[in-house]
Order: sequence, then structure tokens, then C-alpha cells
Amino acid sequence: MNILILGAGGREHTLAWKLKQSPKLSNLFVAPGNAGTAAIATNLNIGVNDFEAIKTAVLTKKIEMVIVGPEDPLVNGVHDFFLNDNDLKNIPVIGPQKAAATLEGSKDFAKEFMMRHNIPTAAYESFTAESLEKGYTFLESLNPPYVLKADGLAAGKGVVILNNLQDAKEELKSMLVDAKFGTASTTVVIEEFLDGIELSVFVLTDGENYKVLPTAKDYKRIGEGDTGLNTGGMGAISPVPFASEAFMDKIYKQVVIPTVEGLKKDNLPYKGFIFIGLIKVDDNPKVIEYNVRLGDPETEVVIPRLKNDLVEVLQAVANQTLNEIDLQVDERTATTVMAVSGGYPEAYEKGKEITGFEMIKDATVFHAGTTLVDGKVLTSGGRVLAVTAFGSDFKEALKLSYQNIEKLNFEKMNYRKDLGFDL
Repeated sequence: MNILILGAGGREHTLAWKLKQSPKLSNLFVAPGNAGTAAIATNLNIGVNDFEAIKTAVLTKKIEMVIVGPEDPLVNGVHDFFLNDNDLKNIPVIGPQKAAATLEGSKDFAKEFMMRHNIPTAAYESFTAESLEKGYTFLESLNPPYVLKADGLAAGKGVVILNNLQDAKEELKSMLVDAKFGTASTTVVIEEFLDGIELSVFVLTDGENYKVLPTAKDYKRIGEGDTGLNTGGMGAISPVPFASEAFMDKIYKQVVIPTVEGLKKDNLPYKGFIFIGLIKVDDNPKVIEYNVRLGDPETEVVIPRLKNDLVEVLQAVANQTLNEIDLQVDERTATTVMAVSGGYPEAYEKGKEITGFEMIKDATVFHAGTTLVDGKVLTSGGRVLAVTAFGSDFKEALKLSYQNIEKLNFEKMNYRKDLGFDL
């Protein structure tokens, strides 16, 4: 089978690495890819939202399946583009159609979906520039901290949590009136703050059947002890030690099943991954958000734990025969630690040479923000590399991840040294 992955990050490199292990794979392409995917697949210099160029590549390279990594093309309707094109309509796309992708494209849409299907989540209200004063009044009715979320896609940076009421009001005005996040904050969702510990649950559905993939916990803040600015993720651990069988049972019954059934009831065709961001409050799960694709860096710990042939699993998604797949998961714990550029998530420099790959032992390095120039691997993004290792528990796995990340080097490289501190 010839397969095309859309995307350029750690998630896409991990998927490529896993697909590469399948005897069913003939040729693998990644658009646009990175230095990591270049070593195991053919990179195509095509943007993930350039649907016409994607079509040309699919037809010339005889692609038989497209896997969509990031949310942007899904929210922009890449799956629908394939279905509406006579030359492409029979080529399976792994990722939901545009209407279902709104679960990530609009926080307001997602909240309404949860309310409609009795899925536990934080109380909330939505506001626009016209209802700014009502927003102020709603903030006054809440206890701090105040949670403000840009409705649209803001590259993982559209959520602000503040302790001071006046600051929260100014932030609301900045988002709605001054368009702090551009069109993403035309609408802002304000919700009650939930106090607990977070985890992610990944579901793979073919639109009819579903499989629950391993749980993971990622670390979003740049600083040790979960301090500082939010990032795209500084590392992850799978499975989550506190997700007991009883707690997982609640997640299946209260969240996973109503989500999959809700998509069917609302006639939202969905073939692909559903990322459910959850928080454990007391002993109950509440949904923070939906993403319509795998998380990054969670992919770097979830996918390596799958023992199945990924091509076979995704073929079952395309054919709606996922119920026939027996999902096999490695019992060991996987951890990944993210090396980021100095200054990230604010201004940072690119183009720094990365060395030390040949020293890596008992770990796998997944490339996120890298590029290949004249045979050298250079940094090209804020989150640069993810170092994944296995262990009998998260402490053993983290030890290996950290031993190996220390062998890698680029100017102003930074990583968190305290992952797992809250477990």
C-alpha cells in the first residue's frame, strides 16, 4: 500500500515510524515532513492545506490512503475535498469530515455537543464583542481562577487562566475586541475552573465501531512544577498511573460511548482519532476539550505501545471493520521528553545544528521541528525533538529518556527535568 501522511511534527514522524514496520506498506510519503521522516519516507514539499497540490501528489504517487496528522486541514475540510472529487473519492482519509472536525474547530460547538449528549464538563457560557458587558457580569459570578478560551484554533495557545478578576476582564476585552488571537477569539468561552489532575484518552473510530487506545498524560507548561506559559507539550507518559480500572470504566460509560454515539446521532461522519482531554475531579472524569486527531507529544508514547500492524488497523477504520481488530498493547510504560528551542514558547531562533543522534541507546528520537540542510539536521521549530523510552514503570522509563536527551545537543536547547513530579 502507498500511504501519505499530512503534517510535519513529532506526531507524524511517530506515525511514519510505526507504519514503516508493516509488511503491508509499499511506499510512504510525508507532506511536508521533517528531517526524521526524511530518513524513513519520502518528504513532499507540500503544505497541509494545499488541497490541489495534495490531489496531484495522490494521483501521481498512486497513494491508496491519506492519514491527516494536524487539525488545520481537517477543520478546513480536507476529507470532504476528497469525497467531493471524482478522482479522489475512493481513497480513504483517516480523519473526520469538516462538520465533525468542528469539535476541535469551535470550543462553543464542542460544549454544546457535550451538553446535548450529557457528557460531563465544566459549566460555561460563550461571548462575543457584542456581549462583552454580559461577559464581565458572568466573570463576576464565578470564583477565581477564571478560564477563558478562544473559540477557534489558536495553535494550543488560546486558553488563558487568571486569578484576578480585573485581569480576566482585560483579557476578555483583549480577546474579543482587540482580536488577540485573530478570528479564533471572535467568540470566547468562559468556564468554571476545574481542580484536578489531567489525562488524555484516545479513541479510534470507523464511524460505527471504536477502540480505546492507551491513556497518556502530557505536560503543557514550559517551567518545572507546571509553571510558566503553555506550550504544545513538553513531554508525556503512558499509561497514566492514576487511571484505575474503576475510573476507566467511568470514562467509557460517561464519556467515550456517549461521544461515539453522539457523533452518530448528530450525523457527524467520523473516521479517525478522537482525542479526549479529561480532568479527574475527586473521582469523576470531566471533559476539558476534544481534539480531532492524535495529540503531540502523546502520540510519541501511545503509538509505540501499540503492538498491532498500524496499516492493518487503519485499513479496518477505512472499511468499517474495526470491530474485527484485537488491539494489542505493550504493558510497559513509555515516556517522552521534549527538547525545545531556547526562548520557546515566545521568540526563539531557528537553524541550529543538532548533534548526538549516534549516541542514542535504548530510546527512540522522534523529530518535531527539524529540517535537513546539506546533510545536517537543523532546528526549524519551537519543539524540536521527543526522546521516547520504555520502562517497567514511569520512573524507569523517564530515567532512560533523560539519559538519552542529555546526549543530544543544539544551541540553547531546553527541556523540563521534572516530568512525572505529580504522579
